[in-house]
Amino acid sequence: MTTAHGASGPHPDGDDLDLRGAVPADADDVAALLGALGYPCEAADAAERIATVLHNDRQALVVARHRGGVCGLLSLDFMYYLPLGTTTCRVTALVVLPEARGLGLGRLLLRDAERRARLGGAARLEVTSAGHRTEAHAFYRACGFSEGAVRFVKLLGD
Repeated sequence: MTTAHGASGPHPDGDDLDLRGAVPADADDVAALLGALGYPCEAADAAERIATVLHNDRQALVVARHRGGVCGLLSLDFMYYLPLGTTTCRVTALVVLPEARGLGLGRLLLRDAERRARLGGAARLEVTSAGHRTEAHAFYRACGFSEGAVRFVKLLGD
């Protein structure tokens, strides 16, 4: 398994913390994490989503583990950003289960996101967060992110 520092085994900054790429066998854990983020899905749906990411070389899906149990998730999407003429890496999902918060997994995941963004040639790393997630906003600010543009969304149906 690969940690945010590219080495195998536990993360040096914390006891029994590590990161690895998600695999289809993580479907139950990914479903639980997406549910904790407010996007509930069944394990079968999570397995399809994992497979979709694994087949797209412009996306990444990472799970964080504490003492061998999956308790965090990071999803990245690399896209060409026309206004800047360069690649942007967007965090499309970041969640740590409530019982695992405070262990440093969120920061570990964001450091891994930054490492992956740099390796992927991205000029910037961005994250979106719903307006009501004020604790998440404070966390992102504490991790060096600044507020950017307002995002508008129009749902297009099923």
